[in-house]
Amino acid sequence: MKKFFAISDLHLSFQVDKPMNVFGESWDGYEERIKNDWNLKLGSDDIGVIAGDISWAMNMNEAVLDFDYIKSLNGKKIIVRGNHDYWWKSVTKIREALGENVYVLQNDAIRFDGVVFAGTRGWRVPERYHTQKPEDKKILEREVVRLELALKDAKTKMQAGDKLVVVLHYPPFNSVKDDSAFTKLCEDHKVDICVYGHLHGRMPKDGLRVEKKGIRYILTSCDLLQHKIIEVGV
Repeated sequence: MKKFFAISDLHLSFQVDKPMNVFGESWDGYEERIKNDWNLKLGSDDIGVIAGDISWAMNMNEAVLDFDYIKSLNGKKIIVRGNHDYWWKSVTKIREALGENVYVLQNDAIRFDGVVFAGTRGWRVPERYHTQKPEDKKILEREVVRLELALKDAKTKMQAGDKLVVVLHYPPFNSVKDDSAFTKLCEDHKVDICVYGHLHGRMPKDGLRVEKKGIRYILTSCDLLQHKIIEVGV
């Protein structure tokens, strides 16, 4: 495999009353636009990464139709948890509900055709000169451990010539792209690409793609992509 595709922050709500067009007309009918674009671009052997914030559901019973939507998308789907995925409890039950061709990453990794994907949710990295709240610090430290576990698992799956991709929901750095524990792990494990989401609204000044110490970082929030999945070359 020489390419994969990525998008994030679908915020599906087929069974709950959380319409995304309260944030603007650009969200009108976005679910159908994403699906049509996805199924046009991806074939059965392609990989589509969804970097978190998949559904507004509060539990898995409320996510059934959202899961059906994910399963209707072409190709193999790789997902990680976002901060709004409140339904995300038991990974085992999620994997059972989503079935074949949807691969759930949590503290682990998976390999497809020369590319190894490792992922976790992540957490907000503190801005310069801002004091981090104790609860945020605790969650951040826990997510750093989870990424480390995922990358250690990736190491057991890597073969000669493979590329390594990290999938996070939160950006691995703050708004000015300072180094963080997440970027250090990416550097230490020689990650090639990191895809992430979470950010909405205004396009960052440096765009969707930045390179930092030889690693490509790609922002995939669907509204910033005009609700079109993007191809990522490895």
